[in-house]
Amino acid sequence: MTDMTPDQVGHDDHDHDHKPRGLMRWLLTTNHKDIGSMYLIFSFSMFLLGGAMALVIRAELFQPGLQLVDPNFFNQMTTVHGLIMVFGAVMPAFTGLANWMVPMMIGAPDMALPRMNNWSFWILPFAFLMLIMSLFMEGGGPNFGWTFYAPLSTTYSPDSTALFVFAVHIMGISSIMGAINVIVTIMNLRAPGMTYMKMPLFVWTWFITAFLLIAVMPVLAGAVTMVLTDKYFGTSFFDAAGGGDPVMFQHIFWFFGHPEVYIMILPSFGIISAIVPAFARKPLFGYASMVYATASIAGLSFVVWAHHMFTTGMPVFAELFFMYCTMLISVPTGVKVFNWVATMWRGSLTFETPMLFALAFIVLFTIGGFSGLMLAITPVDFQYHDTYFVVAHFHYVLVSGAIFSIMAAAYYWLPKWTGHMYNQTLANWHFWCSLISVNILFFPMHFLGLAGMPRRIPDYALQFADINAIVSVGAFLFGFSQLIFLVLVVKCIRGGEPAPAKPWEGAEGLEWTVPSPAPYHTFSTPPKID
Repeated sequence: MTDMTPDQVGHDDHDHDHKPRGLMRWLLTTNHKDIGSMYLIFSFSMFLLGGAMALVIRAELFQPGLQLVDPNFFNQMTTVHGLIMVFGAVMPAFTGLANWMVPMMIGAPDMALPRMNNWSFWILPFAFLMLIMSLFMEGGGPNFGWTFYAPLSTTYSPDSTALFVFAVHIMGISSIMGAINVIVTIMNLRAPGMTYMKMPLFVWTWFITAFLLIAVMPVLAGAVTMVLTDKYFGTSFFDAAGGGDPVMFQHIFWFFGHPEVYIMILPSFGIISAIVPAFARKPLFGYASMVYATASIAGLSFVVWAHHMFTTGMPVFAELFFMYCTMLISVPTGVKVFNWVATMWRGSLTFETPMLFALAFIVLFTIGGFSGLMLAITPVDFQYHDTYFVVAHFHYVLVSGAIFSIMAAAYYWLPKWTGHMYNQTLANWHFWCSLISVNILFFPMHFLGLAGMPRRIPDYALQFADINAIVSVGAFLFGFSQLIFLVLVVKCIRGGEPAPAKPWEGAEGLEWTVPSPAPYHTFSTPPKID
């Protein structure tokens, strides 16, 4: 695939002299690998914090009745858990992977806008500090769900809503800056000979995701600004008494919110499309169809937003339109699953940890996709809406989907990042504990939802007690399983068997042509692509 001479691979022997040491290195760094590492560390910290909040929720729901926390704090936990997992764990993890891998995959020396790259990371910790501090204010933190529907977030919200609004604005600014950087890097810094249709699928999925981010983040900014002015400045955007409309909030929010769901899953498709061919030792089946499927998912994501709103009293024509569009968007997703299975078909498969997580992703994400199709059918959605069936659906997509793909990526590229092979026994323990516990945690929720248990309520009827106890046990098992991953990564960073430049036999791509660990400056002269 590539012609490279040793002098074309940049070495960091003299570059070390030019980078600051200690804390200042991380504060001032413009190196895409340092910034990628900071994003990944930050995202894992937020993942553990958001997970701890989820365990508060599940501890309260272990038995019927009110045990541990009062309902207002329970609502704060559900809200901040959602916000942290979406904006603090999943999105920064994908941005970290993009920072680390996109320049290496396209043969670029760094990201195109390195100072902006530093800035886009360093504003994030302040945003989340502000959000978490709101929990300690009088009246508590945001308690209106991560979707912050009006009038819950306007008329009935606590005083800390202003902090929540500013935190969301800063997260959005960070996302937009990161997206601009990815687009400019991919368009301008590809190595000679790397045409668009030669780019790795991970680069393609991030390229499309970045356009989605730029399109929808200003919509979120508009929604939170209107919430701010409705609450503090006497406007009536969402107040019917002043001529506003609370349902308009839902339209604006979900016009951001549904493309956001694909922002959190498209990079996963790129990761799986890198890992499956590597461990099947075959080229990816249907590369061009994967690119077009990704683009069509992104396009269709803008015309399905109101499937979150089937019960708001829309005209029947609108309900039919959104039902059919939602069913249609499953077609390009199905193309991807078909192509991954076709790639594995008659391949020389081996089952290292990245491949195990990739296979778990394909199966479990497909389950999440099927429950999404069920939710797409309007008359049926009337029964499922606001029950635990919805919670089960989107956690299958975002935990065994997005989070599992991030884990797969970490195991796949960790030897390249650290220069060490990780402990295989710990990795297998992490995979099997996560796989079993994630299904104990989320699969029974489907049955709770079908039986009518509402979501976001700290108490429930007696008939749901047994299944809730099982779900809560699964939650604690899954949460503590992630500590195995923490131990594994720390051990891997501190030492271990040296990793070769290409630790996986079937892996293809420019990132495997540079030494492990990847040098501080990767390509001093661009590699040439055949």
